Amino acid sequence: MRRIARWLLMTSALFVAFVIVATTLNGRPEIDVHRVQDRRVDSDFEETLRTANIQLSDMARAATVELAPPADNLAIARRLSLALVGSGLSLEEIRALESIPADKQIDWWTDYLLSDQRWADYFAERFSRAYVGTNDGPFLLFRKRKLNTWLAEQFRDEEVGYDQIVRAMLSSEGLWTDTPQVNFVTATMDAANEGRGDPIRLAGRTSRAFLAQRIDCLQCHDDFLDELHFGDSENPIGGTQQHFHELAAFFAGTALADPVFRGIKDDGQVYKFKYLGDSEPEEVQPAVPFQSELLPVEGKPRKRLAEWVTHRENRAFSRATVNRVWALLFSRALVEPVDNIPLDGSVPAVLDTLANDFSEHGFDLRRLIRLIAGLDAFQRDSRAEFKVTTEHENAWAVFPITQLRPEQVAGRLFQACKLTALDSSSSIFTRLKAFGDSQNFLKRFGDRGEDEFQSEAVTVTQRLVMMNGNLVAERTKVDLVNNAGTRIASLVADDQCAIELIFLSVLNRTPTSPEQIEFMKYLDGKMRNTRQRAFADICWAMINSTEFSWNH
Repeated sequence: MRRIARWLLMTSALFVAFVIVATTLNGRPEIDVHRVQDRRVDSDFEETLRTANIQLSDMARAATVELAPPADNLAIARRLSLALVGSGLSLEEIRALESIPADKQIDWWTDYLLSDQRWADYFAERFSRAYVGTNDGPFLLFRKRKLNTWLAEQFRDEEVGYDQIVRAMLSSEGLWTDTPQVNFVTATMDAANEGRGDPIRLAGRTSRAFLAQRIDCLQCHDDFLDELHFGDSENPIGGTQQHFHELAAFFAGTALADPVFRGIKDDGQVYKFKYLGDSEPEEVQPAVPFQSELLPVEGKPRKRLAEWVTHRENRAFSRATVNRVWALLFSRALVEPVDNIPLDGSVPAVLDTLANDFSEHGFDLRRLIRLIAGLDAFQRDSRAEFKVTTEHENAWAVFPITQLRPEQVAGRLFQACKLTALDSSSSIFTRLKAFGDSQNFLKRFGDRGEDEFQSEAVTVTQRLVMMNGNLVAERTKVDLVNNAGTRIASLVADDQCAIELIFLSVLNRTPTSPEQIEFMKYLDGKMRNTRQRAFADICWAMINSTEFSWNH
């Protein structure tokens, strides 16, 4: 019996190993370069693009700085991949891109990524950080995974505008399991709130994530520093406690229904607050801090608020969305910080140009992404013959060089060690392992949390994780099945060609002549086994280079 049991166990293990190898080597379809059609371009799109490019050129002219030349297509494609799916390109994707005519490559690659499930999943995670933070929240009432899955489904649906998504999160009722959008509310339901949404936290999230207004300080006192202005440019109103708590009052009735399995309901509870200097709390009626004429008179409080937030004429909503998407594509916000855009202050003209197009075309995120990706500023090089300064980057005269966020480092690391794209076509074994390894890597490497666009210096710990961590060692060791370096070393006999393939896989560019010469010297005369080890060392060195961990 023991022999039979051992035989069955060994057979099962061999079968699993065979499936892993088979799916890794042969189990995915080739990229169909014809499956993504040309983007739908209209005259409004081209006019917005022209206007935005002129406005960005005017910024550079006003700053008296020169413009960098256009970057090569592969560099632009790498930026797009980092922005939209959080990783670089695979060698498979680079070869598919090269088969497209040069003048159509960037449009094709943008459409390719926007038709990929990875884009929706990645943007769902990035946006949900602004909505509900990075903590797990109350265990029994909050399901971030459900919220992210729902968000990804909405992003994938071309018929759903971003305004519809936000309205659903702000106003929906029901269970956090079968109505995932209510997790925006349940994320604030901890033991201290006794089954009610926290109006303070919800008001803060709403103002920051959807309106780019940091009004949190108004919880406790008026704006004594004269930094917050509501009303309009002709009649500005200084920020007061009332502005914040009147916004919070929209969420006062948000609570668990009785019985609990009915989920979130609005029970009509009033909001009370004791303002600074008062002796007793007073009842606060729901009101909005600006453009009150857009607020519906009838309806439940949260539904009224949702209609006001996403109103086509509420410029703050469109601006906030454009600024966040811009930050995801450039790794730097157009107006910093990303969630604080003055209502009456000076902002770059291009922000309003893109915001107007966004609101006039159904709050279409895909269209907005295509517009930003098509800008001259996005397609400029990070280098130039002149000395690049901070002034050049601030005027968007060059593409800004920024440190990759931790999840982008992880994404680049996993993709750099695979010849094929890590997408929905990858085997379930590959995706599960990548997910688990990524979570472990981020625990050690660190995470920026909600303020993920605030650049930080590379820490000693992060350097050590890259240099000595198990994940990098596993991904660069001699391994024919899992690692690109070993596959290339085994299948490509010509050293010069092999070096080029390694550069394309890891850094998404071809080697310079000096690099090619140095690596050719390093590989000269090495036998098969030592050659595989040499390519593993080359991969390790590239992954630990400064270039690998920066967006440029």
